[in-house]
Amino acid sequence: MCGICGEIRFDGSVPEVSTVDAMTCEMTRRGPDGSGVFAKGSVALGHRRLKIIDLSEKGSQPMIDPALGLALVFNGCIYNHHELRAELEGKGYSFFSHADSEVILKAFHAWGPDCVDHFIGMFAFAIVDTDTGVVTLGRDRLGIKPLYLADTPGRLRFASSVQALLRAGDVDTSIDRVALHHYFSFHAVVPAPHTIYNGIRKLPPATVMVIHPDGRRTERKYWEPAFEAHPDRADWGEERWHAELLDSLRTSVKRRMVADVPVGVLLSGGVDSSLVVALLAEQGQTDLATFSIGFDSAAGESGDEYAYSDLIADTFATDHHKIHIGTDRLLPAIPDTVAAMGEPMVSHDCVAFYLLSQEVSKSIKVVQSGQGADEILGGYSWYPPLRGVPRQDTTRAYANVFFDRDDADIRSILADEYLLEAGYDPSFAFAQAHQSAPGADTSVDAALRLDTTVMLVDDPVKRVDTMTMAWGLEARVPFLDHEFVELAATCPAELKLAHGGKGVLKEASRSLLPSAVIDRTKGYFPVPGIRHLTGGVLDLVNDTLRSQAAVDRGLYRPEALDKLFGDPNGIRTRLDGNELWQVALLEMWLQTTEANARR
Repeated sequence: MCGICGEIRFDGSVPEVSTVDAMTCEMTRRGPDGSGVFAKGSVALGHRRLKIIDLSEKGSQPMIDPALGLALVFNGCIYNHHELRAELEGKGYSFFSHADSEVILKAFHAWGPDCVDHFIGMFAFAIVDTDTGVVTLGRDRLGIKPLYLADTPGRLRFASSVQALLRAGDVDTSIDRVALHHYFSFHAVVPAPHTIYNGIRKLPPATVMVIHPDGRRTERKYWEPAFEAHPDRADWGEERWHAELLDSLRTSVKRRMVADVPVGVLLSGGVDSSLVVALLAEQGQTDLATFSIGFDSAAGESGDEYAYSDLIADTFATDHHKIHIGTDRLLPAIPDTVAAMGEPMVSHDCVAFYLLSQEVSKSIKVVQSGQGADEILGGYSWYPPLRGVPRQDTTRAYANVFFDRDDADIRSILADEYLLEAGYDPSFAFAQAHQSAPGADTSVDAALRLDTTVMLVDDPVKRVDTMTMAWGLEARVPFLDHEFVELAATCPAELKLAHGGKGVLKEASRSLLPSAVIDRTKGYFPVPGIRHLTGGVLDLVNDTLRSQAAVDRGLYRPEALDKLFGDPNGIRTRLDGNELWQVALLEMWLQTTEANARR
C-alpha cells in the first residue's frame, strides 16, 4: 500500500522532477516508510512506500528493471504473487526481490497489458517502457486503489490523490456541474471519470490505459461481472449456495493474510466482519488483533456496538482492542477527516474510520475489513422494494429509494451558475444506461450490479482507502475478491433478499457465528454526534457556510441555506442523511483542499 504519481510530457520537453517530488511528498501519509523519484526521457515517476511485503530496500520503488527496459510505481497488493512468481520463473524470469511489485514488472513483460487478467488483488500502477516511452496505467477490478489524472495540453499528471495533483499546480479547479449533480442526487457518488473538479478525472475501475509518446491513448475495460444465472449452477439449491459462497470467502480471507507484517481485523460486530474473524480462527489464526470503535451517545442514539464485537472477540479469543472516542475528540477530528478525503464523502462514518485508523496504526500496519458485503449480497434497505419490479422500470424504482433527491430538488438548492440545462438529469441517465444494459436478470440484479461496480467504488471503498491510508494503514477487503464477486453475482436474488437482506450469507454463517450476531438488527458505524448536528459541530457547519469563501463561491441559494439552518436536523434525505451536513461537507472539503494546495 503506497502512493504513486507521475508526469508524462507530449510536447518534447522533459518532465518537472521537482513537481513530481512535490506530489510525492504530498502523499507521505500514504507511505511513511520511504520514497523515490525516477525520470527518463518524457516520463517521471514518484512513489511513497508503506512496507508490507519484502521489507528490505530491494522492494523500494520506483522499481527499475534495466534488463527488461521497464520502470514501475505501484500501489496495492497482489495476493497471488507467490503463485505468479513460480509461473514466471517457469518462463525463465529471475527475480532480485521478494516484492509483489517485481512480479507486476515481470508479468507485464510476459503478458503486456493483459497482465491484469492474472492478478488477484487491489492495485493501481504505472509502467513505463523506458525504451519507447509508452506508459501503461492500470486499476484493479473493483477500484479499491485510486488513480486520478490531470490533463493539460502537452502533459498528463497522475496520482493516488486529488491533493497531490493540486499540489503540482496548474489544475482547472472549476466545479464539474455533472459531478455536482451526482453528489446531490446519486447519494454523493461521483462515478468515474468525473470528479468535482473539471481539471481532474479518475481512471475507471477494471481499466487499462496505454499512453503513447505523442499523446495517443487507448483504454480497455478488462472485467465486468454478470449478474445473471450461470448455467453450471442451475441445479444448486440453497445449501449448495451457502457452502460455495462460504468456501469462496474462506479462500479470499486466506489470500489477504499474505504479508511480511501482522494482519488484524476491523471488527464492527456485524455479520460481515465477524465472519472474517471466524474464518481466520477456523484457519488456525490465534491471538488475532481485532479493533472496534465507539462514540458517546447523542439524541437518544447509541454510539457503540460493543456488545456484539465483544461477543465475537470472546468467542474466538482474539486480542481485542476497544477504542472509545469521547465527544471532546469528535469535533477536532472533523477538519482533519475532511482534509484526508480524496473526494467529498458525506457519510458520517468517515470520522469513525479516520479515528479508528489513527488508533489501529499505532500497533499494526494491515487489517481486513468487512466492507462490500451489503452491496454484493443485497444487505441494504433499498433492495427489497425492487423485488418484482419490471426490468423497464428498474431505474425509476431504484431512484425512488436510493437517490437523495430528484433534479427539481437540486435546482432549488444550487445557484443558477451551477445548474445544468433544464431537463437534463445526468444522474438518472447514468443509472438508467447502466441498469438497462444486458447482463442482469432482474431489477434487483441490475441494482446490485450498479452498486457493486460504481456506488461501492466511489463511496464505501473510497472511504476505507482514504481514511486508513491517512494513517499509513493498509485495509484489505475480502468480500471484494473478484472471484467471490463473480460467484455472488450469479446467486439468485431471492436468496440474497431473504431474512431481511443478505440472507444467503447469514444462513451460511450459522455454523460459525453466534445467532445473536446473525439475527441482530443491521448496524452502521454509529457517529451520533454528526448525524445530529448540535453544539460545536453545528457551529462548524454554520461557520463554513457563512464564511466569505462560501459566499464568494456562491454554490447555494441563500433561501435554501436559511431553510436548512431553520431545521438543522429535521430535513433528511431519502436514506435519512442530514441534508445540512451534505451541503456543508462539500463546501468544507472545497475550502480545506484548496487551502492545503496553496501551502
